[in-house]
Amino acid sequence: MNKNDKDLQVKVNSAMYHLIKEKGVASPAEVLISIGALSKEDYERWLFGGVDFLERVCKINLRKLSLVNKEIRAYARKYALKHSWTFYKRWGKNKKANTRSATKLRFSKSGDENIEKQYATHYIGQIKLSEAKERRSKHKNTADLKTTENL
Repeated sequence: MNKNDKDLQVKVNSAMYHLIKEKGVASPAEVLISIGALSKEDYERWLFGGVDFLERVCKINLRKLSLVNKEIRAYARKYALKHSWTFYKRWGKNKKANTRSATKLRFSKSGDENIEKQYATHYIGQIKLSEAKERRSKHKNTADLKTTENL
């Protein structure tokens, strides 16, 4: 691994650490923004359908984008983060039909299903998972209590 790749690896690991610590969840797009490979403005243009695929507006080449995704997955495995696929749809209204658009957004130039899945996968930290389990448990207990009261 050359020095530039090693530097990129360090940036990705740092971004993952901070995103998980601050938000409890990290996505490849957030990592790309954190490391300076994608601007928030270009990300939002893509979300609103102004860019045909996300990789087009990234400031690093496809080989490095592949390395970023590989490092994200390695970090997630190392720290036992839960992966969660997320459907990305275009934001905003469809002007022709005047309804919300359900157009699926594309991440990669190739459109390859595996690459698209990598970009659409979010990683959830253990603390966030524990909080979600606790909320579900409280909700279930409340529902069970209401059912018992109705008997």
